[in-house]
Amino acid sequence: MKAWAVLLLLGVAISPIAHAQTSSPGFVQPKTSWGVPDLQGYWNNTSLTSMQRPATTSKLVLTEQEAIALARRVPVVAAAREESVASKVDEKSSAELLADKNPDRGYNTFWMDPGASYAKVKGEYRSSWITYPTTGTIPYTEAGIAANTRTNTYDDYEVRPLAERCIMSFSGGAGPVLSNSLYNNTYQIVQTPDSVMMLTEMIHDVRVIPIVKSAAEAKPSMKEIPRWGGDSVGWYEGNTLVVQTTNSHPKQRSYISKDGKVTERYTRWSDSEIYYEFKVEDSHLYKESWGGEMVLRASEPLYEYACHEGNYAFAGIMGGARELDRQGRSHPPGKPIFAGVDTSDGE
Repeated sequence: MKAWAVLLLLGVAISPIAHAQTSSPGFVQPKTSWGVPDLQGYWNNTSLTSMQRPATTSKLVLTEQEAIALARRVPVVAAAREESVASKVDEKSSAELLADKNPDRGYNTFWMDPGASYAKVKGEYRSSWITYPTTGTIPYTEAGIAANTRTNTYDDYEVRPLAERCIMSFSGGAGPVLSNSLYNNTYQIVQTPDSVMMLTEMIHDVRVIPIVKSAAEAKPSMKEIPRWGGDSVGWYEGNTLVVQTTNSHPKQRSYISKDGKVTERYTRWSDSEIYYEFKVEDSHLYKESWGGEMVLRASEPLYEYACHEGNYAFAGIMGGARELDRQGRSHPPGKPIFAGVDTSDGE
């Protein structure tokens, strides 16, 4: 993991660039041997920027000073500051650390790699990937809120989160709509004349996207069978790969329901960046369509992610819940503690 406790926020804020611009000035976009935009390689969206705008700012575009100040309020950054000083490993210190007996306490920041700063998209520090609506938040309907309200149920292993069962990652990094998380934010893109493969580092989720000639031919291949990661189809428009995804598996907690659609656009911005745009349309989950922009930066190869199916934690999770049931006690989540930092106040 990279040492990121010191905020490496270099450079100066750049004035807004017209959103119609999809590549850095003077950049000549590379082509594959069969003549389409070359997006192949390893790319990474590690950043403190997340999908929605934090409540601590109302601005999409940040100055360098605003980005530094906002970063200091991120819980994982605060945890890194606390852990940067020498700590004792003895019985007394351990007892104090574990005194709250909170099972939601995260592991320490040694294992995390969320980035050191907010991301720059087209030269601008961004507080969120969402650019519209202007609030920087997802415009959920009541049905959308209900669909994304998580319960902490321990009745059966099949109702536990997909990541615990090694089906899909807890970050949802593969999409539809790429996202970033605490670590493993790398993607590998491989192109052939007939398809594009996107491998996600987190649990190695894979999307194989068939390529057609144009949007007119973009039809889902398995409309009746929902897929993990959705049913994607792509085509090229000039220097951009366009990907349309529908039919996401309902248990995935995707950004779309069975009638929704995500449209993504991948364009090389420079030798070291891909400019990524997305639009989400689903009248069941949202009051209006929403979307935004993201930067994917050239990266080193992926780490091998080992998700252990059938691990012994399930026996402990189920057994502990049944014991609480026998005692007539509930098992709600504790107060939110992240990497040792109490986040119940939203800081």
